Amino acid sequence: MPGSTPSSCLPQWPNDVGIIALEVYFPSQFVDQTELEEFDGVSAGKYTIGLGQARMGFCSDREDINSLCLTVVQRLMEKNGLGFDSIGRLEVGTETIIDKSKSVKTVLMQLFEASGNTDVEGIDTTNACYGGTAALFNAVNWVESSSWDGRYALVVAGDIAVYASGSARPTGGAGAVAMLVGPDAPLALDRGLRGTHMTHAYDFYKPDMVSEYPVVDGKQSIECYLSALDRCYSVYRSKIHAQWQRAGVEKSFSLEDFSFLAFHSPYCKLVQKSLARLMLNDFLVSSPSSQTGPFADLEAFRDIKLADTYFDRDVEKAFMKASAELFEKKTKSSLLISNQNGNMYTPSVYGCLASLIATHSPQQLAGQRVGLFSYGSGLAATLYSISVTQDHTPGSPLDKLVSSLCDLKARLDSRRKVSPNVFSENMKLREETHHLASYTPHGSVEELFPGTWYLTRVDDKHRREYARCCPNALYVPVTQS
Repeated sequence: MPGSTPSSCLPQWPNDVGIIALEVYFPSQFVDQTELEEFDGVSAGKYTIGLGQARMGFCSDREDINSLCLTVVQRLMEKNGLGFDSIGRLEVGTETIIDKSKSVKTVLMQLFEASGNTDVEGIDTTNACYGGTAALFNAVNWVESSSWDGRYALVVAGDIAVYASGSARPTGGAGAVAMLVGPDAPLALDRGLRGTHMTHAYDFYKPDMVSEYPVVDGKQSIECYLSALDRCYSVYRSKIHAQWQRAGVEKSFSLEDFSFLAFHSPYCKLVQKSLARLMLNDFLVSSPSSQTGPFADLEAFRDIKLADTYFDRDVEKAFMKASAELFEKKTKSSLLISNQNGNMYTPSVYGCLASLIATHSPQQLAGQRVGLFSYGSGLAATLYSISVTQDHTPGSPLDKLVSSLCDLKARLDSRRKVSPNVFSENMKLREETHHLASYTPHGSVEELFPGTWYLTRVDDKHRREYARCCPNALYVPVTQS
C-alpha cells in the first residue's frame, strides 16, 4: 500500500497513476425544474428541454465550501477504511471563495489532527470550473515525481453554484467530489495525452468579492467553451497520433476511439451539443464520404469553417442528429448527477465520471478509454483520457470503485424536494448573509444527510465553526482556526 514503502526504495516511474477511489457529495434538498419554470413565468420546457435539466440541488445557509469538502473527504476516507496518515498530498480545486487568504485545504487539515499527520503538501487551486482538474493533474504529477514519498494524494473539488435571479439561475447547483490518487489505479490517466487550451476571456468571472454571484456573458461563454473544445481535441488528436506512430500504428484517431466521453456540464444540453461538435471536427478532417457511414448526408457542410459555426443552427441540428446514437452510447449515462443536481462547477466533470461508473458494471468498463473535457471560464480547458484497468474480478480495485458508487441514484432519489418559493427564500437568505459576521445560520440541521458537516456559527472575526451530523452519536464540534 502507498505509504508503506521507504522513499529510497520507490520505483523511478510508478505505473498506472490515477484515480483509485472516488466519492461524491450533493445537498439533501432540491428544486424541481418544471416547477421552477412555472414559478419564474417562463415557457414550459425552457429549463427541462432547452437546458436538459430536471432537478437542481442547493444549499441552505448551513452549508458552505468548507463544510462540503469536510463531508466528502470524511466519507471517502471512511468508505475506503483509510487512515489520514496515508495521505501525503491534499489539494482542493474550488472557485467558491470565502476567504482571500486562508485555503479550504487548511480547514480540511483538522480532519488529520487525530492521526498526527501534518506532513501534507498542496493548497487550493482556482480558475473557475477548471480548478479541480488542475488539482488532479498536480496530484498525479506529484506521485510521478521525485517528491513522492509513497503515500496517496487526495484531490477535492467542490463548489456552490448560485446566480442572481434571472435566466442563469436554473443552471446552478452544488456539490463536492473527492478522489484518491496513486499508482496501480483502476482509472489511470494516459501519459502524454492532454490537449490544453488557455487564453484570456471575460465570459464568466467574479469581480465582486462581497457577492456569490458571477458576471456572465452567456453567448460568449458558449463560444469560449466550444472553441476551447475544438482546440483541445485538435491537440489531443495530434498527440495520440504521434504516440501511435512511435508504436508503429498507422491509423487516424476519431471519436470512435473513445469508449465513453464525459464533459464539464454547465447544463446537459450543452454536453449533447459538445459531442456533436467533436463529430463535426472528425468530419472536417475526413475524406469525402459516400452515402453510407457516420457522415452520410453531411457533405453539404464540407467547406464550412469551425470558427463560423458556433451559433449555426443548421450545422448544430445536422450534427446533433448524426451523433445521436453516439451520445446515447458514450455520454448520456454520464449526465445522471448533472441532470438531477445541476452544475457543481469544479466537480462537474468528475460528477459525470462518477455517474458513468455508477451506471455500468465492472465488466462493461474494463479496458475502456474514457475521454474527459474540463473547462473553466476565463479561460482554461483540457481534454484528456483515462484508461480503465482490464481487471474486473470480484474484489479488484475496479470492482470496489464501482461498488462504492452503486447507490448514487438511490442517494439522489432520497433527497427532499422543496417548492420554488422555499428555494427562492434560501437564495435571498444566502445573498443577505454572505460574509456576514457575527452570524448564526437558520437552516435546519435535521434535514441534512447523516454524516454531513455543517456551519454552526461565524464569529465577529469571521472565524467559522462546524459540527457533523452523526447517526446515533453526539455532534462533534470543529472550529476554523
